[in-house]
Amino acid sequence: MSIKVVVVFAVVAVVVAGPQYTPYGAPPPPTNYGAQPAEAPAQYNFNLAVKDDYSGNDFGHQESRDGYDTQGSYYVLLPDGRLQKVDYTVNGDSGYVAEVTYEGEAQYPAAQPSYNPAPAPAYG
Repeated sequence: MSIKVVVVFAVVAVVVAGPQYTPYGAPPPPTNYGAQPAEAPAQYNFNLAVKDDYSGNDFGHQESRDGYDTQGSYYVLLPDGRLQKVDYTVNGDSGYVAEVTYEGEAQYPAAQPSYNPAPAPAYG
């Protein structure tokens, strides 16, 4: 009987002394749903311009923002030769307000065949 008691105590000692594992579980849900940390209002200025005479690319963009007020403009050289300009503002919840203008006249060159077919063979 004493051997049984010693074996039981040994098994209990091994189980208690062994490493304790915590089962993996999902992290607890956040308590501040949708709350954003306090941040300073956005404020920035940027300007970008590309003019590549080789490929014909000509475009640019300028924008400045102070808090909820944003102003900017961008332009692009269209394939028909006109320059499209867009000036825009965003003031708070008023939405995006844009004024689009075009400079120049659209040019449509005469159509050119993309290849010159070889003459039909003549059999004599």
